[in-house]
Amino acid sequence: MNPPLRWNDDARRVDLLDQTQLPVEETWLEIETPDRMAEAIRMLRVRGAPAIGIAAAYGLVLAVSRDPQSFDQAFRVLADSRPTAVNLRWALERMREVWRRRPDAASLLAEAINIHEEDLAQNLKIGAYGAELLGQGAKVVTHCNTGALATGGHGTALGVIRSAWSAGHLAQVYNTETRPWLQGARLTAWELHEEGIPAKLVADGAVAHLMTREKIDWVIVGADRIAANGDTANKIGTYALAVAAKLHGVKFMVAAPSGTFDLSCPSGQAIPIEERTPRELTEFRGEPVAPLGYDAFNPVFDVTPADLIDAIVCERGVISPVSEEAIRKLLG
Repeated sequence: MNPPLRWNDDARRVDLLDQTQLPVEETWLEIETPDRMAEAIRMLRVRGAPAIGIAAAYGLVLAVSRDPQSFDQAFRVLADSRPTAVNLRWALERMREVWRRRPDAASLLAEAINIHEEDLAQNLKIGAYGAELLGQGAKVVTHCNTGALATGGHGTALGVIRSAWSAGHLAQVYNTETRPWLQGARLTAWELHEEGIPAKLVADGAVAHLMTREKIDWVIVGADRIAANGDTANKIGTYALAVAAKLHGVKFMVAAPSGTFDLSCPSGQAIPIEERTPRELTEFRGEPVAPLGYDAFNPVFDVTPADLIDAIVCERGVISPVSEEAIRKLLG
């Protein structure tokens, strides 16, 4: 499956698939400025921690291609677009190091392309490592969208599912709706349907009940930030899935590239959790679903404690059991 964004060298722009329009329409946006890229990130037109980092890297290229003096301003605008996903800051800092050594647009573009291509290669390794953990005929649950749409291609958690299906290990996928933006119903279902992987949509609140009726082997999710001790921030609802999995004897896997680890963050308590407008809960496509003026608590992410996670899979290997010592040893 094609990645959700691509560099258009002829036009010196980024062509970006507007994920807010899927699965009804495949609309490609022409992004020509860092401000438009920041808006696309903020409004979830591009989303998923790895894809956000790639998009931000290209955003800096757009800035200096038009004004070499605009790097610092563009860096700030892009860094402020989303607070939780560590890949955003990681990619921007990597681009800044290149800019300090050689301040020209060509060098920045080469680094942005490297970040993009490396993410795809990492995802393929994550998929292979994760698929090895699944037994024959595995039934899995996944949350949000962690596939090609959320990354440089192939995917993280959905990449594990994709690789397991190719290896003949997979029997059934259950993917959540993922409220309130319905990334699972709109995006994950679209990817699974496109590739003919056997899958069923399940309401977020129905997963615990599903685990009483079906023998689920794994819950497989991505991550937006992993703290030094293994606590993991991911899409809201992930923590509830982990609690349900522990109670019902279902294993829980986090799949993410090594850039998602934040070793400067000691635990999940230090991870900033983005909160968005109450309208995302009180309205649907601009139409009210709650009384006018009604308030709402709308965190975008939650934190799953490390002791609820059976395995963290990155391109360097598998961390199981999860501990700060094991994480530092694998990451070197």
